[in-house]
Amino acid sequence: MIASEIFTPKLIHYQEEFGESYMNDRQRIHFRSLLLAWKQQLMEGVDRTVAHMKDDATHYPDPNDRATQESDFSIELRARDRERKLLRKINEALREIETGDYGYCEACGTEIGLPRLEARLTAALCIECKTLQESRERIKG
Repeated sequence: MIASEIFTPKLIHYQEEFGESYMNDRQRIHFRSLLLAWKQQLMEGVDRTVAHMKDDATHYPDPNDRATQESDFSIELRARDRERKLLRKINEALREIETGDYGYCEACGTEIGLPRLEARLTAALCIECKTLQESRERIKG
């Protein structure tokens, strides 16, 4: 397995029906299934990492070989740490689906929008609030 491997859910685009309400049961089921599939992929990656590190934990006599192995393990663990943070966001999105808050901007309360949610399943801000947040971050440095 390559540490830089990126796990993303297989996106099945939601086919919106004319006149349907935003974040109806059908849409919540769609996004919940995508989030659960993504979570499953990430968890499988964790299992592969653990197995890989156990299987490849060889004690090389050559210091260069040991350093290479430690570097590879370090890169893999950093990738898993990023995925651990992503798992937190996925779990939060799943909780928001259950409470009915998923799909609404946590800053202003407006609809995030289906296209944005499909592009970023864990989006918590609408595009306007996210743009404003990024502008503020650039100004702060």
